[in-house]
Amino acid sequence: MSTSDDTPMNGAESLVKTLLDSGLDTCFTNPGTSEMHFVAALDHVPGMRSILVLQEGVATGAADGYFRLAGKPACTLLHLGPGLANGLSNLHNAKKAGSGVVNIVGEHAVSHIELDAPLTSDIEGVAGPVSHWVHTSLSATEVGADAAKAVHAANVAPGQVATLMLPSDTAWNEGGIVAPPIPADPRPAYDEAALESAIAALSGPESLLLLGGAALDEASLKTAGRIAAKTGCALLCEWSNSRLERGVGRVIINRVPYPIDQALKTLEPFKRIVLVGARAPIGFFAYPGKPAILTAPGTEIIDLCKTSQNITSALAGLCDGADAKDTAPANVADAVVPDKPTGPLDPDGIAAVLGRTIPENAIVVDEAITTGRAFFPITAGAPKHTWLNNCGGSIGYGLPVSIGAAVACPDRKVLALVGDGSAMYTIQALWTMAREQLDVTIIIFANRVYKILRGELTNVGVSNAGPKAMDMLSLDRPTLKFVEMARSMGVEATQVTDCEALELAIETGLATQGPYLIEAVL
Repeated sequence: MSTSDDTPMNGAESLVKTLLDSGLDTCFTNPGTSEMHFVAALDHVPGMRSILVLQEGVATGAADGYFRLAGKPACTLLHLGPGLANGLSNLHNAKKAGSGVVNIVGEHAVSHIELDAPLTSDIEGVAGPVSHWVHTSLSATEVGADAAKAVHAANVAPGQVATLMLPSDTAWNEGGIVAPPIPADPRPAYDEAALESAIAALSGPESLLLLGGAALDEASLKTAGRIAAKTGCALLCEWSNSRLERGVGRVIINRVPYPIDQALKTLEPFKRIVLVGARAPIGFFAYPGKPAILTAPGTEIIDLCKTSQNITSALAGLCDGADAKDTAPANVADAVVPDKPTGPLDPDGIAAVLGRTIPENAIVVDEAITTGRAFFPITAGAPKHTWLNNCGGSIGYGLPVSIGAAVACPDRKVLALVGDGSAMYTIQALWTMAREQLDVTIIIFANRVYKILRGELTNVGVSNAGPKAMDMLSLDRPTLKFVEMARSMGVEATQVTDCEALELAIETGLATQGPYLIEAVL
């Protein structure tokens, strides 16, 4: 069937062509019966890269990772309400990260919905909590225009989740119309009325410039480093960041710690905090007898610029106001190669290995949970690289986000750091990595427990946990065999137990074209 603008096309074909014209050319798919005309349209309309995944959470996480590196949305193709529901966890993470995603969700034909077939559900109701924009196309003639609106919504700064339901008859019916792209909206201005107060607040070691979002690219960090050098203020960023540029020659910025006691101690000295692309610090969870607000009582907090606003202009305004434009930035990272660690694996030894092996221009996807808390200081002097965190806290993000990052940047090495419990949520991602021959080196930290939850037992005041409780937090009986799982899905893999072997395995993985998995047993 032809899809030129002057010949008939069905709704699915108008959808694909409109997505392409709007700059969206990558689709992570797990289709079903209702989406078959979209699948067929991928052949009729050239230009869309479609990547099959084996579980919908992999599709939604991959779209999150793609946006973080490509700076533009990808789409997912999901099957009805249950398929969307399988992807909700990583859509939650994408929403918290400010990632633009367009979900195309198949729906029963309009005439079939009233029959209450087994897969009938309230798809809009399922989509709402994890989407900024939700819509159902009602006819083939509307599909193209709806697609353009979905891409426009996904591109609203910093990035939004847009979910478009496509009833199967609107996909197969003739009458599809290709809609022109809708130009992206500019980022809104920052709170210029707060600029004078923010400039005055940043003075001396009792003041903090807290950054997040787009403030963590190389140029913005350089500006922030100039402000810090001129004013004497401290620099920190949020614990979880969608994208942080790090390494030699870049301004070093540490994170507000995750553990609440450490966070309270870190933030206690600051009487004045200016927020640029960040939220005022709060605890990840509530704990008995501990504050949820992590700043000291009486701290003055100035919200200069939200993550959706013009962060570049806000930092430029601060820099001008502080007369710091000609000041050399503070805290620029020098090249540091850690001493070669030896002996059994532990967090400090692993951090040293990473500091020795992270390659130039790498993308590090961090879902190392407890093991990874030691990684930041010792990797600050590694070659320039990009670091991605889980911004929504729902585990199972690391492997799918690595897929999206590798698809967006095929010329860059991706290093995925994942806990064993987290890996099992979306282990199917390995199959897609092998199928697409994505250049991802995966390190699974196998401590064979949900170690973070064992720590949380103490944090929430449980002092008498017995064997049943501890059993619920263990990943043994039987032991997970990641090397065997990886090989069964076409990924070369090895197991290591000491620092020397880990370093050799990472070097081997980085030299391998395609995915390579390392099970690091702690």
